Amino acid sequence: MTTEHLLDDRSRVPLRTMANKVPEVTVYFWIIKVLTTGMGETASDLLARLLGPIPAVGLGGLALAAALAVQFAVRRYIAWVYWTAVVMVSVFGTMAADVLHVGLGVPYMLSTPFFLVVLTAVFALWYAVERTLSIHGIRTRRRETFYWAAVLATFALGTAAGDLTATAGLGYLGSVVLFAVAICVPAVAHRAGALSAVPAFWTAYVITRPLGASLADWMAVGHTRGGLALGLAPVTLAWTAAIACFVGYLAVSQRDTGGLDAA
Repeated sequence: MTTEHLLDDRSRVPLRTMANKVPEVTVYFWIIKVLTTGMGETASDLLARLLGPIPAVGLGGLALAAALAVQFAVRRYIAWVYWTAVVMVSVFGTMAADVLHVGLGVPYMLSTPFFLVVLTAVFALWYAVERTLSIHGIRTRRRETFYWAAVLATFALGTAAGDLTATAGLGYLGSVVLFAVAICVPAVAHRAGALSAVPAFWTAYVITRPLGASLADWMAVGHTRGGLALGLAPVTLAWTAAIACFVGYLAVSQRDTGGLDAA
C-alpha cells in the first residue's frame, strides 16, 4: 500500500483552503498506528482501574475533545498534534467499546457487528458527500470531520473485534498471530491488483487496532490469562515512550510529509 497509489483523487479535491491534514503512509505511519492502539488499550484499562469506569470515560472524552480541537485549529499536518489526537481517539475508542460490554452488558458478538455498521455508515455518508475516501484529500473541514469520525469508529470496531477473539478461545497471543496474518491480506491483495488502494488502506487500518491491543494486553495481563504479567502501567509507559520517540523523529525529519504541500 504505497503512498503514491493513495493519491488517486487529488485532481478532484475542492478548493484547497488548508494543507493536507494527515501524514504520508510510510512504514513509520503503520508502526506508530500499532503503538497507539496498544497504548490506548492499556491506558484505558489503567484509567478505569484507577478512577472508575465513569470518571475515566469523562476524562477520556475531555482529552479527546481537546486534542481534536487543536487538530482542527491547525491548518496543516503537524506530527505531534495529529498523533496526540490519534492517541486520544485510541483511549476513548477503547472506552466506548468497553462501556458497551462492561457497563451495559452488550456481548462482543453484538458490539462488533454494531461498530461495523457504524463504520460502514460513516464511509457511506463520506463517499456520498465527497465521492472519495482517500486520506490525501483531507483539506477541508468537512472531509476532516468525516476522517476523524471514521478513525473513531475503526478504533471502537477494532477493540470489540480484538476482545471477541481473545475471549472466544484464541487468547491474547493467538489473537496477535491471527491479526498479524490478517493485516497482510489487504497488502498482498493490493500488490496483486485485486484490491484498490483506498479499501486496502482502510481494511489494514481497522486491523491495526486489534493487533496492537492484543499485543499490549498479552504483555500486560497476568500469567493466568496467558500474558507476560508486565502490568498495565509499565506497558502503557513503555508504549507511550516509543510513540514519543517515533513522533519526535518524524517532527524533525519530516519523513511523513513527502513534500506534497510544498509541491
